Amino acid sequence: MKNKLIVALLPLAMTGCAVGPDFVRPAAPAAERFTAVPLQAGAGQQLLAGEELPERWWTLFGSDSLNALVDAALAANPDLQAAEAGLRSAREAAAAQRGAFAPAVDLHLQPSRQKTAAPVASNAASGASLYSLHTAGLNISYVPDVFGATRRAVEAADAQAEVARFQRDAARLTLASNLVLAAITEASLRAQLESSAALVASARQQLDAVRAQQRAGQLGAADVAAQEALLAQAEASLPPLEKQLAQQRNLLSVLAGRLPADGVTQQLTFAGLRLPGRLPLGLPARLVEQRPDIRAAEAQLHAACAQVGVAQAARLPDITLTGSLGSTALTTGTLFSAGTSFWSIGADLVTPLFHGGELRHHQRAAEASYDQAAAQYRSVVLTAFQNVADTLHAIEADGRSLQLAMAAEHAAGRSLAIAQRQWRAGAVGHPAVLQAEQAYRQAALARIQSQAARYADTVALFQALGGGWREES
Repeated sequence: MKNKLIVALLPLAMTGCAVGPDFVRPAAPAAERFTAVPLQAGAGQQLLAGEELPERWWTLFGSDSLNALVDAALAANPDLQAAEAGLRSAREAAAAQRGAFAPAVDLHLQPSRQKTAAPVASNAASGASLYSLHTAGLNISYVPDVFGATRRAVEAADAQAEVARFQRDAARLTLASNLVLAAITEASLRAQLESSAALVASARQQLDAVRAQQRAGQLGAADVAAQEALLAQAEASLPPLEKQLAQQRNLLSVLAGRLPADGVTQQLTFAGLRLPGRLPLGLPARLVEQRPDIRAAEAQLHAACAQVGVAQAARLPDITLTGSLGSTALTTGTLFSAGTSFWSIGADLVTPLFHGGELRHHQRAAEASYDQAAAQYRSVVLTAFQNVADTLHAIEADGRSLQLAMAAEHAAGRSLAIAQRQWRAGAVGHPAVLQAEQAYRQAALARIQSQAARYADTVALFQALGGGWREES
């Protein structure tokens, strides 16, 4: 009878339907563009809808030093290594969960020394009340997946492994973006520091000229004090820039997996960077496939969906098939000899009847967790589209700012050239040339800052678009 029961239950284990909802990927937003109105990049850049970013998007900045720095960081950053280890752990946990599909087989060896009370008959054939007993056997248990509880648990574990994979990819994108931005910021700060140092030198020359005019009786003490204030203001701008530059170098070292004292060998120059002229945007509807954080939220939603099935299956009957085979003898040498073997086979059907509402509330909790994951997924998608829209607006606005800053620098350069020609012709004094040079240095500093913002906007756009991420990567 038991054999017939097992034969009848095995097909159920193979063909039973998995309870709970089957996961369906959320539909991509039906968006034709990222912003309410079409935008233009300007300032030498062009937005290209439909084109996709390369996976190594940082190479678009045209710096071999930057490429080497990113490659070194991707190989040595501890946060990325931690994400890799988390992915391996999640994959091993999913593989362990799949082991529930197979029977569990355990070998038992049980040596014991026993003494039987005198009034009780001895278990030993010799009738001795003190004897040793050795038992060896296999215990086998198997839980047929009749209602799909195991399948849903494996589905959830596989989805969690996908979450870890996408989180690893998101960590890689974040690391590359932060590193590129830090390197560009460092190069910008170095250029600003050089321009500010030149501005200080110009202000000091201007102060010397004003003092000379004071000695000649052409200017008063108020003019000297005003120029001294301008020099002090220019000199005061140097320490903050030096501090920021040192901190950026420390940040680059840590992102590259090195101690600040060790530093990094690569050093970018602002002039050695190239602003990418072509900005691939892809298609709005494909953004949900191009960002690993969205895919991680989707995988989390998948895992929550599978957990609903696990909770539903817990409220249904559960069948466990068991069997044992072994031998018991007074000595190890007589184990498995004739007459010492034993075996058993059985089935256990458990149907939940009353658990004080525990199982029902577990199911409701799983359903609420699924609703939570669905809302979180929508939030991640909305934030992703906002990121792209924000960077596009920043690129357009900062593009105009850069054009104005370049025009101001050009005008200041022309003014300086005119002042220099007039000074050589004797039409103006040297202080006028120094003032024009100061104005030019300040305009150059503003242009560097605007250009750095333009680079930062481009990095932010590439990150918002997913950084050329591919699912198979």
